[in-house]
Amino acid sequence: MGNNLKDIRKQISSVLNTQKTTRAMKLVSTSKLKKADEMARRSKKYANKIAEVLAEIKQKVSSNQEFHQSAYFTASANTGIVDIILVTADKGLCGGFNINTIKEVNRLIADYKNQNMKVRLRVIGKKAIEYYKFNEIEILDSAVGLSAVPNYEKAAEFINKAVADYLSGKTSKVIMVHNGFKNMIAQEMKVAQILPIEGMEQTGEYSSVLEVEPNDQEDFVFDQLAAKYVEFSMYYALIDSLAAEHSARMQAMDAATNNAGELARSLTVAYNKARQEAITTELVEINTGVESMK
Repeated sequence: MGNNLKDIRKQISSVLNTQKTTRAMKLVSTSKLKKADEMARRSKKYANKIAEVLAEIKQKVSSNQEFHQSAYFTASANTGIVDIILVTADKGLCGGFNINTIKEVNRLIADYKNQNMKVRLRVIGKKAIEYYKFNEIEILDSAVGLSAVPNYEKAAEFINKAVADYLSGKTSKVIMVHNGFKNMIAQEMKVAQILPIEGMEQTGEYSSVLEVEPNDQEDFVFDQLAAKYVEFSMYYALIDSLAAEHSARMQAMDAATNNAGELARSLTVAYNKARQEAITTELVEINTGVESMK
């Protein structure tokens, strides 16, 4: 019985230490989430503004036959090859954040295979890299550390490799998948077609005084703006994913802290019962000894 009590005390101590760790991790994630959320809000405004300007230019360009059709908007030849860019975290302990993204990518791979299309993976995040390497699935390109510390230059460099293959006709489209930030307690899976660019077919009137005239320089500016839009889409996905990661980890650590508390309470009850049984047993033995001496 003594050994049993000692084991229970060790378990309680271990659970309480774990609870302290998970509580600290929750506080850290909460602090990081506030910063990441603010960064995501600012970046989203910028991304929306680029999309708005690009949509306006595209609308005005499309009405004039003298402009060339930008390769960023025109589907290239059907090569039967699709590039999928996916973003996961470098670390775990964030619930289903990483595995949900991987599952979504695996679903897309299966769908494209059913369409007789080949999928090439460009992976950001240590967790996804480890998963695909373990399952012996080929990774065309990868980056570690970029999802933890988003950097515009590195993000642009990463996605421009996929852009170059698309513009040269090696691939038919580029898809991006990441688990995005919805609010403090929820994330949402985001699957977006990066190339050819979609969702710019706006027919409404614009209030700006932007004038577009057909010449080679304007064509060049249009392509440059489209390229900037694609680059920033990659950068925003990293920021959005980082905010979602902190949100998921905060929830996971909160649940772990609560579970540790419940386990500590149940172990404490078990310890008290075992201690009472030990005391009762000792009293019975003492009384038995006294009775036998009479």
